[in-house]
Amino acid sequence: MDLRGKVALVTGGASGIGKACVEELLKLGCKVSICDVNSSDGDTLAQELGQKFNKSVIFCPCDVTDYPQSEEAFQETTSALGPIDIVVNNAGIMNDRFWELEVDTNLNGVIRGTLLGMRFMGKDRGGKGGTVVNMGSNTSMRPYVSAPIYSATKHAVLGFTRAFGDQFHVEQTGVRVVALCPGATSTSIITDIRKQLLHASFEPAWQRDTANSIYQKPDHVARALVTILQRAVSGSVWMVEGGQPPYEINFANP
Repeated sequence: MDLRGKVALVTGGASGIGKACVEELLKLGCKVSICDVNSSDGDTLAQELGQKFNKSVIFCPCDVTDYPQSEEAFQETTSALGPIDIVVNNAGIMNDRFWELEVDTNLNGVIRGTLLGMRFMGKDRGGKGGTVVNMGSNTSMRPYVSAPIYSATKHAVLGFTRAFGDQFHVEQTGVRVVALCPGATSTSIITDIRKQLLHASFEPAWQRDTANSIYQKPDHVARALVTILQRAVSGSVWMVEGGQPPYEINFANP
């Protein structure tokens, strides 16, 4: 897949893994829409990257828990940059104490983004097809005892992706749906783990869950995104962890 000239929409694109994905896509010649709930950081980033890469990059305010605002971001992206080719549903939070918001962001946000991707890119809706990448986690495959609700949202992302990525849907829409699951990555998703676990007593379990984690940089995940955009079959799930190359999960023999 030649990324030059492609239009990409990235949710949660103002920081962390999303920001790294935005930069990597711009480097490869994409036009990118940064969609994020943080308008201040998003606006600033779009201006900085526009000057740095001399590329078409815009910012769209987007709370993925709000369908009308998400829809508006897709419409604004199309108007400003052209028909969308790639949707990266990256926005996510980790805070089991605010579990309803966590579910609405990590799972429902992915569902909203995928359905909008189908609507704007689907050949059955007048589009030219495209690719949706849903961001999972290492907890999608290996649940954290300490973060059961976060783990549940990331498990659900895989089930949704594998089902919507089936050839049955691809033949109708021309849209490929894949998942990328990063392992421990150096971002600000964890700020004060004692306040992010469902109960303070879960902290020893968190220490056990993360004891063997090898942290990777966000730009390593971004490069893995490019790999799966170029290679992944629809419905496939890819893991990237420990700074190693991404690899596909074999569900026939996990």
